[in-house]
Amino acid sequence: MKRPTIVCHMMTSADGRIDCAMTAKLRGVDDYYATLAALEAPSTLSGRVTAQLEMALPGRADPGDPTPIGREAFARNRVAAGYEIVADTKGTLRWGSDAEDGKPRLILVSEAAPKAYLEGLDALGVSWVACGKTRIDLPRAMAILSESFGVGRLAVVGGPTINTAFLSAGLLDEVSLLVGPGIDGRAGFPPVFDGLPEGAGPVPLRLLSAKAFPSGAVWLRYALAR
Repeated sequence: MKRPTIVCHMMTSADGRIDCAMTAKLRGVDDYYATLAALEAPSTLSGRVTAQLEMALPGRADPGDPTPIGREAFARNRVAAGYEIVADTKGTLRWGSDAEDGKPRLILVSEAAPKAYLEGLDALGVSWVACGKTRIDLPRAMAILSESFGVGRLAVVGGPTINTAFLSAGLLDEVSLLVGPGIDGRAGFPPVFDGLPEGAGPVPLRLLSAKAFPSGAVWLRYALAR
């Protein structure tokens, strides 16, 4: 099944934490955007939690009628070279009108998402894909992005839940880490990946490149060693 080439790109502290409020204080944070651009991935993908904090309108969507769409479907309401993709399984995030001058949004939901919610996205000019009965079928969603939206290269830039979902599904081709010169050290703050089953063992990687920046940040690129 054809799918995009997928890179997970994150900035971390030296101890592997990715809390955005913390990494924003590290020297080298500006290098994050330069390295993301260097990956030449026109489309980016975030999870619901990241999108709720950084992109969506406040509050929870209330479509009125909760009847699920109940089938695989998609709407390509904007045609673009790249998309800002958000995985929102149940269709709970609120969005404003999709402005013509920015990178268009594309929302991934499961078939359990309300049909009325997706009709609301249509009215806003926001593209969407629904697949998977109760959870987003990520392999199928990636195939639709490739075949119907022309997404050839994608950077996953979310939190540990969505990063790990892509890792578990065998969808990552590369892991790109910008390690900032600082230690977080606080208990309970998120790492790049979290939630693989006990006993899974380390996922092997193959180093592609390492680059140090004047800021003290180090950019590590790994391929998944399949």
